[in-house]
Amino acid sequence: MVVRKIKLTDTEDVREFVASAGKCDFEIDVFYNRAVIDAKSLLGMLYLGVCKELTIKYGGKNDHFEDTVNKYAIA
Repeated sequence: MVVRKIKLTDTEDVREFVASAGKCDFEIDVFYNRAVIDAKSLLGMLYLGVCKELTIKYGGKNDHFEDTVNKYAIA
């Protein structure tokens, strides 16, 4: 299980992240406080809002998704 922290700064970032997650054949969970959202859900991700530090957990490998995560990763 891979655990990373990301920050999406606007709705276009959210759309890009969700589109990338949607191409994966494994589950991706996004955590903020006590909320857990499916990363493939645009409405769910917009519900979390932008400019927040989010934790993502996933168990698969997809190079395109990894590139997207690296783009929004927090050191």
